[in-house]
Amino acid sequence: MRKTSTDDPMRTSQVTRNTLETQVSVSLNLDGSGVAKLASGVPFLDHMLDQIARHGLVDLDISAKGDLHIDAHHTVEDIGITLGQAFAKAVGDKKGICRYGHAYVPLDEALSRVVIDLSGRPGLVFAVEFTRGMIGEFDVDLVSEFFQGFVNHAGVTLHIDNVRGKNSHHQVETIFKAFGRALRMAVEVDSRLGGAMPSTKGSL
Repeated sequence: MRKTSTDDPMRTSQVTRNTLETQVSVSLNLDGSGVAKLASGVPFLDHMLDQIARHGLVDLDISAKGDLHIDAHHTVEDIGITLGQAFAKAVGDKKGICRYGHAYVPLDEALSRVVIDLSGRPGLVFAVEFTRGMIGEFDVDLVSEFFQGFVNHAGVTLHIDNVRGKNSHHQVETIFKAFGRALRMAVEVDSRLGGAMPSTKGSL
């Protein structure tokens, strides 16, 4: 069981976000086994969220209803926002965790790198040049919108680089897989810290 200290319960959260554009519900267990129950209304996003759960070893239950008759922008962004809020709530006081995580993930010709710092400071560097604008009915611009929503509300610094790739589906999938693995590393407990805060400031 991965916990932030010996007396903490498992790191779970539930967050609901309701606006005139979307209704989003997220349940998150950072100490899970990679189980996902997903109903975003955007099939490609569900496929990517499943990568976060599977490779991050977190349990995710996400449901959303949005104004998809317009496009998927509000739905994808608001899921990122709500997941970020759920993450911030679940990760707790951050004592004893590794704080930093990174991962390189390949998929055939594509390779992406994701580096994360649970710094308490939201920041996104998104260095990705997609080879085409649409994957089926999914606009690739929404990938950065999802992660921007996440970092703004999770309070993390996130660097995403697609090192190479010719297939946009592969590019996006390597990003989400690498994000899951980097997140998994960052929230792990480092026993050598003895429950201390992983910062010279004493807070994150």
